[in-house]
Amino acid sequence: MFSDRWTFLILREAFFGVRRYGQLQRNLGIARNVLADRLRQLVRDGMLERVRYRTDPDWYDYRLTERALDLYPVIVGLMRWADRHLAGDEDRPRLELIHQACGKPADPYLACAHCHEPLTARDITPVAAPESGPPDD
Repeated sequence: MFSDRWTFLILREAFFGVRRYGQLQRNLGIARNVLADRLRQLVRDGMLERVRYRTDPDWYDYRLTERALDLYPVIVGLMRWADRHLAGDEDRPRLELIHQACGKPADPYLACAHCHEPLTARDITPVAAPESGPPDD
C-alpha cells in the first residue's frame, strides 16, 4: 500500500484538504500517469473515495475514507519527526497545526489513554494481546 513516496505525498495533500486531480498534480509536480496510477491504488486500498462532483465531462474529488483518517496520527508523527530531525533543511517549509476548536497552535503527542502521560518507545512493554479475533477495520 505504501510502496513509494508518492503515495505518502498524495495522502499528505489529502490531509491538507486537496481533493482534485489537477491540484494534486500541480502541488506535487508528479507525472500525470503516476498520479492516476497512485490514485487508483489508493481507491482500491480503501484509503480514498472517488466522488463525482461534475458531469459532462465527469470530474471527481478524492476524499479520505475513515481508514485513511485513522492514519492521521502517523502522518502527524512523521511531520513532528521531520521538524525535529530535518530542521536544518531550509528548503523544507515548516507547518504549524492549528486546533480549530480553540484557534491555538496544536502540538499533538502520543499519550496513555489511562493516565494521559506522554509516551515514548522506552515507556512501552509489548505483550501478546488476548485472543479476540482479527482487529476491526
